[in-house]
Amino acid sequence: MIAITLPDGSVREFENELTVLDVAKDISEGLARNVLSAKFNDTIVEASTVLKSSGNLTLYTWNNEEGKAAFWHSSAHVLAQSVLELYPDAKLTIGPAIENGFYYDVDFGGESFSENDLKKLEEQFLTFARQKFEFKMRDSSKAEALEFYKKENNPFKVELIENLEDGTITFCDHSDFTDLCRGGHLPHTGFIKAIKLLSVAGAYWRGDENNPQLTRIYGISFPKQKELTAYLELLKEAKKRDHRKLGKELDLFTFSQKVGQGLPLWLPKGTALRERLENFLKAAQKKAGYEQVISPHIGSKELYMTSGHYEKYGADSFQPIETPHEGESFLLKPMNCPHHCEIYNARQWSYKDLPKRYAEFGTVYRYEQSGELHGLTRVRGFTQDDAHIFCMPNQLDEEFKKVIDLVLYVFGSLGFEDFTAQVSLRDPNNAEKYIGSDKNWDLAENAIINAAKEKELNYIIEYGEAAFYGPKLDFMVKDALGRKWQLGTIQVDYNLPERFELTYKGSDNELHRPVMIHRAPFGSLERFVAILLEHTSGNFPLWLTPEQVIILSVSEKYEKYAEKVSNELENHEIRALVDNRNETIGKKIRDAQLSKFPYMLIVGEKEAAEGTVSVRERKQGDIGSISIATFIKNIKIEIDKTVSKFEV
Repeated sequence: MIAITLPDGSVREFENELTVLDVAKDISEGLARNVLSAKFNDTIVEASTVLKSSGNLTLYTWNNEEGKAAFWHSSAHVLAQSVLELYPDAKLTIGPAIENGFYYDVDFGGESFSENDLKKLEEQFLTFARQKFEFKMRDSSKAEALEFYKKENNPFKVELIENLEDGTITFCDHSDFTDLCRGGHLPHTGFIKAIKLLSVAGAYWRGDENNPQLTRIYGISFPKQKELTAYLELLKEAKKRDHRKLGKELDLFTFSQKVGQGLPLWLPKGTALRERLENFLKAAQKKAGYEQVISPHIGSKELYMTSGHYEKYGADSFQPIETPHEGESFLLKPMNCPHHCEIYNARQWSYKDLPKRYAEFGTVYRYEQSGELHGLTRVRGFTQDDAHIFCMPNQLDEEFKKVIDLVLYVFGSLGFEDFTAQVSLRDPNNAEKYIGSDKNWDLAENAIINAAKEKELNYIIEYGEAAFYGPKLDFMVKDALGRKWQLGTIQVDYNLPERFELTYKGSDNELHRPVMIHRAPFGSLERFVAILLEHTSGNFPLWLTPEQVIILSVSEKYEKYAEKVSNELENHEIRALVDNRNETIGKKIRDAQLSKFPYMLIVGEKEAAEGTVSVRERKQGDIGSISIATFIKNIKIEIDKTVSKFEV
């Protein structure tokens, strides 16, 4: 008998070997029609996989992330098949599923390929998909696999196979097409009803700019046409909300080739926006007992060798800066934590002094590949709202939960209400990625899981996503378009205190090792501003927006009254601007709307005579005439509703 245990704990017994699809049919015919892939005993398998022994089975449909991954991975195979049909001399490389869709990297050799060619590739794709070719996995020896791709004259696949162990190599076949693959496919191509090839980009083989440049074809597919239509509408909206476009329109930031790729320049309005975000968090941090520190933009190579960052991130850092003094090297700061360890180390602490909470808006530098740079979301220089808490082990639980409260306060004040907490743990099969003892890792991981439970967070556990020095609690925020972003992060670290030999004197008069908490509610200011821009479409919360009110005079006769209103607002710390241009009031209103001013105050003969303002709100339109005092009162109430005071 074969006993199959389902996720709800129920067990189904079968007399003979059977496929995953047979199990689904035994549950219900409706489920069987929708099964895309499955997991059997922690291994992703096909719907056609034969189950020969008892075990745990999870079935995946389009409603599961794993089901979508199988759908898009299978679509990448059909794309590759279509490429070879139209471009027989092309060389295939890799084609994974990604968060939304899939891509395939192709070497077209001497043939040209552009976005103009995507339409005919889509048509060929659908021709193949409609024929319902079954996906079938098969094992291959290393020798057979090498021989196959050498005959195909494909050096990319040969290189991949040379790095694989014999006995672990599998191929996936459908129709007369075959590809090197680890598995995770649909039952057949007919499940794919709608396809859109989205764009073409350049990509270096294996991400190394010293390797050949390939053509990356991005696409997305769906089981229903209406789902593709909805997704394309979402893409249109996303283009409208693109932070690079909005940043330019709102005069927030810019880039300069002379300054360097990936190094943003903040314009006055953007700088004011950043300062408000910083002051908002500084106020909450001060109430929570944090102390502000400042560390330099560079550090000696030895510092990062001690911390382990040079070993783990050296390849992603800027090259060492050599000084005239022989053997003296510095690095642009890739992380703030080693500097904060040395600040802690500047004196001896007692258990009565702990916890110590050091906070810094510290700018760090990472050498991202030029092809991976993207606006503010992927840059080479960025500012982290970094803080490090040094505490005793018995203070860890309370301190960690306090940081969770701070993160939730930040999200609530900025309108990020839909999020999941991700507990990021070690990869149990890749210990060399990490530093420190198993004992310390177990303590740190259990502390995070317990805190997430006690704060009743909606959380998931992801293995292999921990930092090299410790596990993390990452906050995955869903924006207004339903896209997921990783924002705030909290990390528990027993390892850096050991590497830097940090101590405190306990009540027993002996030296003990503190525990370190890393935290950054924003993550990086650059990335946070980008996500906030796209989430709000540039319509920031009233307390944060660069200019809250614009005053529009109907004609130059009322400019003095407009200035009087502006001064009154500024006296009450309401940011106001007067539009005195020689333009019609209609044009002034349209321009103010495009510039996303939350409020427009229109002043003319009636308003000047009565001491009032005619209010036009960004979303509601005309509200009517009210006194200046009433408008100020209403603005204050609205701001207080938006951003509450942080409670310790």
